[in-house]
Amino acid sequence: MAERIPYGLFVTGTDTSVGKTQIAAALAHLLAERNLVVRPRKPVESGCRREGGCLVPEDARTLQAAARTDESLELVCPYPMEPALSPERAAALSGKTLTLDDVQAACLKGVADTDFLLVEGAGGFYSPLASGALNVDLAVALSLPVLLVAADRLGAIGHTLMAVEAIRRRGLTLAGVVLNRLGPHGDPLMDNTVDLSRWLGHPVIATDRFDAGTAGPGWMTLCPALAALAERLVSGLSVQSGLGVK
Repeated sequence: MAERIPYGLFVTGTDTSVGKTQIAAALAHLLAERNLVVRPRKPVESGCRREGGCLVPEDARTLQAAARTDESLELVCPYPMEPALSPERAAALSGKTLTLDDVQAACLKGVADTDFLLVEGAGGFYSPLASGALNVDLAVALSLPVLLVAADRLGAIGHTLMAVEAIRRRGLTLAGVVLNRLGPHGDPLMDNTVDLSRWLGHPVIATDRFDAGTAGPGWMTLCPALAALAERLVSGLSVQSGLGVK
């Protein structure tokens, strides 16, 4: 097991289907544009479809393309699972035992000291990831700052505040909160961006509605909202490493 702590970010969500992959892909693209070597990892992905006898992890493939990496898909996602369930349950149904050490080692494999490790968890922050381990346990094992993604809908405030408290109680650094707009807002009186910023004591990142119908990858539409975060991550890396990354 590697002893060093890599540079990077752990992307998690308040729940499943909040847009983690699209946010992570946009960040991977922005960081690669800023001359970082981005190593995307979606170590475990469930709900994969079969293609030619092989399981295809679509989320991992999205991250691979966005980061413009020459790494194989098997390195980005070494543990694809077919059942659309928590990875722990999916592995058990497939007759496999997946441990936290396995997942941590998979995240660090092939990552050099100066690379940026971008890890996307599976499901919510407290969702089961491996045998007896949650996503939070992987974040702690990797000691990476955490970016929390929440869907901009009713209930987002409570779910986000609980997840932020969990992140801080585990001694992890909160890199930011992304309020991801996945559809129509519904009640025009609702303003989760303002309310969450007030409760957290600092601004949250709010995206425009994700539009899969636009030309090119849909996650590209999220890049403007995440550009400032990408700059902050690059600046932090430059200070830590002395690399002077442009």
